[in-house]
Amino acid sequence: MADSAFFCPLTHEGVLAVRGPDASKFLQGQLTCNLNYLNDEHAGLGARCTPKGRMQSSFRILGEGDGFLLAMAMELIEPQMADLKKYAAFSKSTLSDESATWVRFGLAGGDGALVSLGLDLPHDSDRVVRANGLIAIRLSDGRAELWVPAAQADTVQTRLSAQLPSAGLDGWLLAQVRAGIGQVFGPTRELFIPQMINLQALGGVSFKKGCYTGQEIVARMQYLGKLKRRLYRLELESGTPPAAATELFSPVHGSSVGEVVLAAPAESGVELLAVLQEDAANDGRVHLGSLEGPALRLLELPYALDPDREIQR
Repeated sequence: MADSAFFCPLTHEGVLAVRGPDASKFLQGQLTCNLNYLNDEHAGLGARCTPKGRMQSSFRILGEGDGFLLAMAMELIEPQMADLKKYAAFSKSTLSDESATWVRFGLAGGDGALVSLGLDLPHDSDRVVRANGLIAIRLSDGRAELWVPAAQADTVQTRLSAQLPSAGLDGWLLAQVRAGIGQVFGPTRELFIPQMINLQALGGVSFKKGCYTGQEIVARMQYLGKLKRRLYRLELESGTPPAAATELFSPVHGSSVGEVVLAAPAESGVELLAVLQEDAANDGRVHLGSLEGPALRLLELPYALDPDREIQR
């Protein structure tokens, strides 16, 4: 299904809104991404970290109206909003849960359907087009997100159904795994620093914008090259997708060498993203759940890590 045309509601994520005259200034000091790159035609990825550089959330962010919308795992909306509100009290910004305000669809091979809605979306990653209250965003692997005001959702879904087959969320998550796009969920909250899920390789971390919460740790990892754990794509021959934070093991170590980030059923077996110790990945003997658990096979990611290019953003 991940290689076929389809659409599906993105029910696993919610929308956190940050609005007000100081929204941009406030978020610039809180998030890993550089808001100066965001405008009516460009969205991006980002994260919010603890002072120790551990991600509380990761998200797709875009400007809308008098502020910004952040799409993240549904279970992270409330804790992330509560944390940010502690700092928003000192600026002219307000935070709210707009999950019920927007209905979001994921589209694979759906450019024709977007055009029929008045959305001629360029193929460049992170490009945004808007028409009739609708917002479309191009993802790095060619898929698209369609953001629809709730009042228009039924009409838009009917029009999508006339042109694309409807699918469950699994096909969308499989495409995300194959695109190498890691994400923070409830069980992995505050477990990873951004580089562990390759967020810097996807434009979600700025090393030139200045200070933000956790910036010192994140920058040190980038410039000193001391990161020993990073994102890998793996395959499980059979079974059900393991939950986020499920531990991985290797004979190289007597303890856990990593955790599952995201998993989805594939045409045969399961594909997943996991943060894994580099020496265990190089050894190749990786097992799910325990040293005696099912063996995992390493697969390629669709992009290369380039520290020199990453620090230019």
